[in-house]
Amino acid sequence: QVQLVESGGGSVQVGGSLSLSCAASTRTFGRYDMGWFRQAPGKEREFVAAISRGSTTTSYADFAKGRFTISRDNAKATLYLQMNSLKPEDTAVYYCAADFMAVAITRAAGEYDYWGQGTQVTVSS
Repeated sequence: QVQLVESGGGSVQVGGSLSLSCAASTRTFGRYDMGWFRQAPGKEREFVAAISRGSTTTSYADFAKGRFTISRDNAKATLYLQMNSLKPEDTAVYYCAADFMAVAITRAAGEYDYWGQGTQVTVSS
């Protein structure tokens, strides 16, 4: 019953930046921990970053630390991912996901209850 729609993907050169957004349909957005995942061609889905309901806690994959920033605006029911210093290996479809009433933020995809359709990010060299 929760719809998630990602936007902001596109093509960028190495070292460039992109800002992704994930708009949620629910008025109870603040009840969900949120996460970003990605899936590159021929590879498994992998964790990118997560953020707690009140933005108190964040978690980042090693490849994202220092380059990506996850944030949210509960009043706007929107999740964000700022991506800087992009590399070719960042090329993937990026998905946002919602985890209802989680005890703690998690990197495990199986813990998330709702998923968006994904947005393509392509980094060229």
